[in-house]
Amino acid sequence: MSRVKDKIALITGGSRGIGAGTARLLASEGAFVIIVDILDDLGQAVAESIGSQACYYHLDVSREADWQAVCDVIRQQHGRLDILFNNAGISGFEEEFGQRPQDVEHMSLEDWHTIHAVNMDGVFLGCKYGIQLMKAQGGSIINMSSRSGMVGMAQTAAYCSSKGAVRNLTKSVAIYCAQYGYKIRCNSLHPGAIYTPIWDSVMGDTPEQRAETLNFIKRGIPLNEMGTPLDVAYNVLYLASDESRYVTGSEMVLDGGIMAGSTATLQHTDEKN
Repeated sequence: MSRVKDKIALITGGSRGIGAGTARLLASEGAFVIIVDILDDLGQAVAESIGSQACYYHLDVSREADWQAVCDVIRQQHGRLDILFNNAGISGFEEEFGQRPQDVEHMSLEDWHTIHAVNMDGVFLGCKYGIQLMKAQGGSIINMSSRSGMVGMAQTAAYCSSKGAVRNLTKSVAIYCAQYGYKIRCNSLHPGAIYTPIWDSVMGDTPEQRAETLNFIKRGIPLNEMGTPLDVAYNVLYLASDESRYVTGSEMVLDGGIMAGSTATLQHTDEKN
């Protein structure tokens, strides 16, 4: 297949989950994929599994110097960027946060800043430097927001705030690029209930507990199943391809119908890099 043949794609948080699945799919559809992450061993392994259609570089999305360094390499080796998937993100439930509360009353300012630095600042920097590599020939920027960027969740205040910011930043980028005639499209993805490794810590320790938790989650999803990284990757592929040439400033919800049929929210994060 060749839906993105000969396009140059950059994927942040590409070492696992949605990022890795998307890297493999875009490469299979003809793109050269540049995977970036802070999980170097995993990222290198993903690139090696793809083969000559991929490479890996270290990039902390919250550090502007890292963006500048990687973009310099892209400019020197490829001369342009066609696709940018700003996928990297954190929820506040990672091991580094321990059991610290993430609700608005009890979370620390330090945790608030850490989550926003990755989820919001990282997307801003990606858009800033992505535009510079795309504006001569055009391209597609896809920003990872979340279902939680459209509704509130009591226990993940910073996550919801940061993903809501990504939603509106996306629209600002889309309008800016259109205003200046850059032919760069920018859209946001809003997944919910996508099964990635981040769920393992909350599913339970025994097969019985995991089955019970999974059944509980499914009861809140109209389609009665959790999504997969590939479900998200196919939406990235559409937005990355010329098939979506008239789509910009839009938000795509991928949640099995949760937003359409219920205001109930899950108790843990719904998507992860």
